[in-house]
Amino acid sequence: MTDTEEEQRRRLVECFERAGLTLEQLWMRYFALGGDAGLLELDAYLHGVMSLPRVQRDMVAHAVNERLDELIGRNRVPYSRPIRPGRPAHGPLAALVRLLEGAHRAPPERLPAILDAAGEALDLRLGVYLADYSGRILLPVGGAGRQPLEVGNTVAGEAFQRGDVVIDDERDEPRMWAVLLDGVERLGVLEVAPTDGTDPHDPLLQEQCRWLAYLFGHLVTITTHYGDGLDRVRRREHRGPVTELLWTALPPLTAATESVTVAAAAEPAYALGTDVFDYALSETSASFAMFDAGVREPTAALSAVAALSAYRAARRDGTGLQAQARAVDEAAGDLGKAVSGVLGEFDVTTGRVTYVAAGHPPPLLLREGEATRSLREGRAAPFGRGDGEWTVTEEELRPGDLLVLHTDGIVAARDRHGVPFGRSGLIEVLEREGANRLPPEVARRITQAVLAHGGEALADDATVLLLRPFGDYRTSQWF
Repeated sequence: MTDTEEEQRRRLVECFERAGLTLEQLWMRYFALGGDAGLLELDAYLHGVMSLPRVQRDMVAHAVNERLDELIGRNRVPYSRPIRPGRPAHGPLAALVRLLEGAHRAPPERLPAILDAAGEALDLRLGVYLADYSGRILLPVGGAGRQPLEVGNTVAGEAFQRGDVVIDDERDEPRMWAVLLDGVERLGVLEVAPTDGTDPHDPLLQEQCRWLAYLFGHLVTITTHYGDGLDRVRRREHRGPVTELLWTALPPLTAATESVTVAAAAEPAYALGTDVFDYALSETSASFAMFDAGVREPTAALSAVAALSAYRAARRDGTGLQAQARAVDEAAGDLGKAVSGVLGEFDVTTGRVTYVAAGHPPPLLLREGEATRSLREGRAAPFGRGDGEWTVTEEELRPGDLLVLHTDGIVAARDRHGVPFGRSGLIEVLEREGANRLPPEVARRITQAVLAHGGEALADDATVLLLRPFGDYRTSQWF
């Protein structure tokens, strides 16, 4: 052992004796924290016969410290009045306080500097990368010398795809890449480099970084509502007024409760013109909708937004699918423009999904790795061209299913030889990716496959909305 390791072991033995634990009790506490060493190995370490890796030593120390905190908490002398602790100077609470106080009245572009101050309280050097709106590139926010990173072939991109943390041990200075989230929407990644020698594999460090990632991601979204500084970072191309209108009308690309996850993707990200989607999650249900106004033209975008607004208004009034469809039909009819669409609702209690399809491709169902069938159609004419009657179709979903809504731009995208991506192309991507990846990553990969097939040029918008019922058991602890 080095002198530092031996000093840590010696202090551990002293504190272990004060903690009043048996060796078995200490090992159980250490094991509950994720410790890998066996009981005999722990005994040998305490007696100085063998060493343990740094992370394992720290977990043993944490187990003893937790016990000491319990003893002190029970035996403290009471005060005559409540005594509150002062402002924390270091550690997790200090980091969160610095982030919250710094973000008060802060413009968006100041957030990375505020995060740096929070990182100092945890002995961390932090870097922020935000994903561009096509989900292909991670773009640095501040920080001299940082370069954009590709999502597809970098360690940072792997963390983004997995919605998790990935350790990069290939550098002289190991570091951690952690997904940056607002709720469950992936915004980018954090680069985390400990400045005090802490091993990035340390589970306690990863937990502290997860707190920062959650809070900072939330602050990114909030400040973007009133400032353009971070939004400019994420834009790699110009958006015209039609595209700006549509993206402003859309909800976050990903959302989840304990019972359901929804995820969407739309391309071309910087030239969207006809497709919109929406959803609403509650304790008992998930409502969802998708609309396609057809050929790209300014009036099509207005029709799509009108259909979306009519649907939201009717849904928020608490009406059922028939009344929602009637409201959309009237809105589209008033503008004299047909809009295809799907409206649906998933009941968490019964596991049943009901939907109405109007001139729109019916939903696909991925079950046990196979997406070989569409749900029963029950189709009608597009909204704005119908007779006011729609058939509500019902299907029972199972745990592990993936419900897939898409616009016709997904299957109609053609390569330079005129070959369409087709339903077979969509099914191929779903069966390859759907069972083992997070829903937002599946959605991203579908639209990227369509773009690749079309040679990056799409004649029509390509949008997909995924719903995974009963929660997602494949998710990481971060996502």
